[in-house]
Amino acid sequence: MPSVPPAAPKRGTERHRQVQTLFSEIAPRYDLLNHVLSLNIDRSWRSKALDRLGWEQAPGGAYLDACSGTFDLALELARRTGFEGRVAASDFAQPMLVQGASKIQSAAIDAVCGDSLRLPFADGTFEGATVGFGVRNLSDLRAGLTDLRRVLKPGRRLVVLEFTVPPNPLMRAGYLFYFHQVLPIVGRIVSGHPWAYTYLPESVKEFPGPSELGELFETVGFTDVGWSLLTGGIAALHWGTA
Repeated sequence: MPSVPPAAPKRGTERHRQVQTLFSEIAPRYDLLNHVLSLNIDRSWRSKALDRLGWEQAPGGAYLDACSGTFDLALELARRTGFEGRVAASDFAQPMLVQGASKIQSAAIDAVCGDSLRLPFADGTFEGATVGFGVRNLSDLRAGLTDLRRVLKPGRRLVVLEFTVPPNPLMRAGYLFYFHQVLPIVGRIVSGHPWAYTYLPESVKEFPGPSELGELFETVGFTDVGWSLLTGGIAALHWGTA
């Protein structure tokens, strides 16, 4: 039987190692590629995600940004006018945290090397939690959402920002062409990584659609669950209350 190419998303423990290796290796070029390949639209998406968080109810509280990478979403929250709390920014790929360390030197952010399937925090620690483009990479999505709910205080919100496939046929065709033909080539040239930006479209293709992800939120115990599409369905916001 032929071996599975590295770009194909794997399962279980193998997926865990695959993702950790991938993001550790592309860390030096991660920020540049994020902004270039998304045409800077990712900045407005993060802003919309935080608009859904409801941090204004507890501006001095502790918040979690899981799968934080190089801290872009955590920084967006820490810099919001009126925010007086702290953000725990966790990621299991330490090179990503190291790469972004210079960005958070004067910010109210604490970097934590931690696995989002087994978050190193007590039950009910946080006033809110975010994940930006990270849940798609979890080796066990249900377990990850369950643990995110565990660390939230009752009545507080999780907001997830993630890629999805546009429902409009014309938008979907252009999106899939870009994802499968353009992104892997540009990503490989800029990052120097042979398969990281082929893994990305493959992982989006296999990820649950917005309604299915919303149902999973409810299955693990979130209430007041909702979701909305961004930029014609290139990405989606999901939220739920613990």
